[in-house]
Amino acid sequence: MSDRQIITPPAMQALAERAGYAPAVLVGNTLYCAGQVGRTADLQVISDPEAQFTACWENLRTVLEEAGCTFEDVVEMTTYHVDMKQHMDVFRRVKDSLFPRGHCAWTCIGVTELAHPGLLVEVKCIAVKRPA
Repeated sequence: MSDRQIITPPAMQALAERAGYAPAVLVGNTLYCAGQVGRTADLQVISDPEAQFTACWENLRTVLEEAGCTFEDVVEMTTYHVDMKQHMDVFRRVKDSLFPRGHCAWTCIGVTELAHPGLLVEVKCIAVKRPA
């Protein structure tokens, strides 16, 4: 019997079905979160960088919460940035206002593009769920 559980928050059901992916997979007490981006509930890319970064973190929070986790449970994070040099100060400011600073291993990677035009960042992570 597998202890693999697909995690799909209700607000992400349509996207998961359309894209054919799982927002996260829980295996034992380890949660593997797919990259989250800054889009509205109706899947529109947010053009303002600060608002896009805030939405990205809130989307990640939604996935974590659906699995019974919080930002405090994140042990590893990878962020993918378009125009990293231009947007990193704003990204860090938003991140530090929402996500525990210095709490997990973090790797930043500069990329030329993401899945949809206008996306500036994608955040994926691994969290370890604490016992209830």
